[in-house]
Amino acid sequence: MGLRFFFFVVVFVFRDLEAHANSADPNSQLTQKDIFILAGQSNMAGRGGLINDVATGTQIWDGVVPSACRPNPSVLRLDAKLNWVEAHEPLHADIDVASADGVGPAMAFANAVLAQKPSSFGPIGLVPCAIGGTNISQWERRSLLYRRMVRRARAAAGQQGGGGGGTLRALLWYQGESDTIVKQDAESYGRRLEKLFQDIRLDLMSPMLPIIQVALASGEGRFVDIVREAQFGTDLLNLRTVDAMGLTLRPDKLHLTTESQVRLGEMVADAFLKFIPNHLSATSNPINANFDQSTTSPTLLISNFIFSYAMIPLLTIL
Repeated sequence: MGLRFFFFVVVFVFRDLEAHANSADPNSQLTQKDIFILAGQSNMAGRGGLINDVATGTQIWDGVVPSACRPNPSVLRLDAKLNWVEAHEPLHADIDVASADGVGPAMAFANAVLAQKPSSFGPIGLVPCAIGGTNISQWERRSLLYRRMVRRARAAAGQQGGGGGGTLRALLWYQGESDTIVKQDAESYGRRLEKLFQDIRLDLMSPMLPIIQVALASGEGRFVDIVREAQFGTDLLNLRTVDAMGLTLRPDKLHLTTESQVRLGEMVADAFLKFIPNHLSATSNPINANFDQSTTSPTLLISNFIFSYAMIPLLTIL
């Protein structure tokens, strides 16, 4: 078991080195991206701005795009066919196809990250995977949603298919409303959530992948407090929890308004940027690393530390 773990870490380190080498290659066919996985259910997919269409009796998006969510040439999305396209609202239009989609938190997040750290990131690649109305059991390893998320993340990072290339920077996770209906689901939520995050890191070969999860602002049932307690109680390295409680909800008392989605995106951006050292600048940009001591990226430094730490037991065995 110990040797398997250490070999896994070694593989991760060399994959990270390879990714940085590729990103530094001026002959690379595609610009390397900072990639963020968007997963969970409807509030991640986005229901901001949905209105009732009297003529059809269905919900439609009002088409209003806040300035914080406007398209940016430096913000891309991976579409359903695994192609990079310029991102625009609604981000999940071709992913969460069973429901009407509106404004979510991700465009505000991406624009806020670029605004605060313009020389440290870019372009940003968003990978929509969220599906409305899903229970956490539907995201367990080997489930359809899980396999699709991992496939899309790998394609985005250039590990398979023609999705482009880049570095996975974080998982943004907002889910749990559907687990507030049945008490048993709420009580098992914490265990399932922690296992899910561990599985994602394992299958993406990124054991330290930053995860930003959103604590519920609402729920479909009466066990919201139990799920929220589990979310705040999840104890993993490189995990931050952003609290959505108190943000304004739409009249359905379940989904965030457009304004709340914008605020949430900015809150998630602030949480993510806390992972980034203050000294990170254009000269230490992991997208343009030159591998000398003055330009080594924080990710590479972390990888070197993990590699050195992992090698100690192996050298002892040898």
